[in-house]
Amino acid sequence: MLPQEIIRRKRDGAALAAEEIAFLVRGITDGSLSEAQVAAFAMATFLRGMTRAECVALTSCMTRSGITLDWASLKPRGPVLDKHSTGGVGDKVSLMLAPIVAACGGVVPMISGRGLGHTGGTLDKLAAIPGYRTDPDIAQFQRVVREAGCAIIGQTDDLAPADRRLYAIRDVTATVESIPLITASILSKKLAEGLDGLVMDVKTGSGAFAASDAMARALADSIVAVASGAGLPTTALITDMDQVLGATVGNALEVAEAVAYLTGTQARTPRLHAVVLALAAEMLVLGRLAGSLAEARAKAEACLADGRAAEAFARMVAALGGPRDFTAHAARYLPRAPVTRPCTAQRAGVVAGMDARAVGLVVVSLGGGRRRASDAIDPAVGLSDVVGVGQAVAAGQTLALIHAADDADADAAVAELRQAIRIADTAPPAPPVIHARIDGRDGPGAAP
Repeated sequence: MLPQEIIRRKRDGAALAAEEIAFLVRGITDGSLSEAQVAAFAMATFLRGMTRAECVALTSCMTRSGITLDWASLKPRGPVLDKHSTGGVGDKVSLMLAPIVAACGGVVPMISGRGLGHTGGTLDKLAAIPGYRTDPDIAQFQRVVREAGCAIIGQTDDLAPADRRLYAIRDVTATVESIPLITASILSKKLAEGLDGLVMDVKTGSGAFAASDAMARALADSIVAVASGAGLPTTALITDMDQVLGATVGNALEVAEAVAYLTGTQARTPRLHAVVLALAAEMLVLGRLAGSLAEARAKAEACLADGRAAEAFARMVAALGGPRDFTAHAARYLPRAPVTRPCTAQRAGVVAGMDARAVGLVVVSLGGGRRRASDAIDPAVGLSDVVGVGQAVAAGQTLALIHAADDADADAAVAELRQAIRIADTAPPAPPVIHARIDGRDGPGAAP
């Protein structure tokens, strides 16, 4: 086969055969396809799309480009389950979700990523914990999962290496926003984890990658259908990202909020709690650890109430090199920014809207995110005590507390944040936290 002929066929709108896709993936993995050819394939796919069968073939081949984890030989204590989020602002859900599901009898080997653009990354949050290793080898990863019930780490070189190269090229060739390529990228890593079930959290709104409900639905439909076609039972929830999820944005601050959530030492914000419980319930039902979503929610609530979820988080942190008493003394270990400053309301009214993407970019400007993939981040900076949409405020009341490296950064963040939070006389009706649920019973179709 000639790669340029396969690329030409895709450029002209043809559906590629499974053998052609396998040839391209081998070339991406072993380097026999040049960067120009990989970029041309990505652009042809971006413009022409893929049929569902093509997307299943691409996903399966990318999964097989590296190792696939085998949990059966390790005799896991329960079903192997995971969740993936398309990213948001203040999205620390994985930090609570993995230990909750582990405490309920699941096994959660969670492969997560770093933050990009305005969205935060789970690995960056965990890196704020002194000693926590996000890059263990496969043997240690499996040992921690077996002993603690869950482990959250970064992608290793062994899992879906074709995705690593293809994504790097997509990132610099304006081909990231392709639903078939996003689908294959996410699922190739998840299938390589050897899962029994997957739950997708597809965000929609101003702080999400999929800003419109239509795009979020198309992506969720594609992921659920392709995962099912590849033999992985999957359910997707489309969740709201038109405001910060929880009360904090920033790595150490979000870890502190997650610990407070798990231990019950602070009130749980309703929207964050709703998303965590909804995803936990879906995972437990997929893993047959509960017979209904209502029963699953009750089990998750019980694990929070009696401390088992917090204990699972503590075991994971300690097993991956973090402090053994981290959950009891998180404030002692997490870094703190030297400057804190309130961003206050300039008028009385109601928080009528929030540009969540702009809020995320405030944290990037503070040094809590990356402008380039190679940038170092400051884990201490960010926002806490962020107001929610619909909340009444008085003139001079705090909209968020800014944690900054210096006074100049704090001053700039105040000005930017005031532009991102809209105060009016009245607020529109609150949107639902869960917009939709897709469970794989829809018919097949084409990925846009």
